[in-house]
Amino acid sequence: MTRYADIPKPIRSGIVVVDPERGTPQRIIVLQFNPDTLERSLAPQSAGGSGDSGGGGSGSGDRNEALRLKGPAQETWKFTAEIDSTDQFEVAAPDGIHPELATLEMLVHPTTAQLREAGRLARQGTIEISPIEMPLTLFTWGSKRVMPVRLTELSINESAFDVHLNPIRASLGIGMKVLSVSDLPAGHRGADLYMAHLAQKEQLARAARGGGLTSLGLAGGSTVMGRG
Repeated sequence: MTRYADIPKPIRSGIVVVDPERGTPQRIIVLQFNPDTLERSLAPQSAGGSGDSGGGGSGSGDRNEALRLKGPAQETWKFTAEIDSTDQFEVAAPDGIHPELATLEMLVHPTTAQLREAGRLARQGTIEISPIEMPLTLFTWGSKRVMPVRLTELSINESAFDVHLNPIRASLGIGMKVLSVSDLPAGHRGADLYMAHLAQKEQLARAARGGGLTSLGLAGGSTVMGRG
């Protein structure tokens, strides 16, 4: 008979907020339930531009760029996550899921200390105030997908409340942009983590089984090369 102890415990997906200087985790957000689906989009960064010249382009210059890339593809992720305090029987939740929601919301908000500092600089007459820099954020989906990201979308649908009107169940729509070496300065820890993420993709691609030309209805290499 199969024992419950023999069933592997599923790995959770989540978000890790990292100190970019020290590389140490500042906060770990474990998603209560892994999303059922993931929507991923990759937009190639073609050197020749995104539009088709339609025969009216600048000539050989565009044709020379047809197979060139300016950098890594722009990759975005979207998924829906669920939070339900009724599933956490062992945890007292006097505030419902307010803390969990606030933790995620603070990924797209500057802190009060940062806002006060920006206000202080403005009152001192600082001519140019740099935008507030947020901590480095990583999204993890198992050991083969660990990547630096920036949240681009966070929609919250609260669907149940306790007697104090604290939310106890919510559905979260989360959108993220994967930050590549094109988005981060050289030497940034996030750029190193992106390179490790890309190297993992290369390793997985090498493990894929290759096909044969005959499966494509091609007789041999000379046909592909346009010779023969």
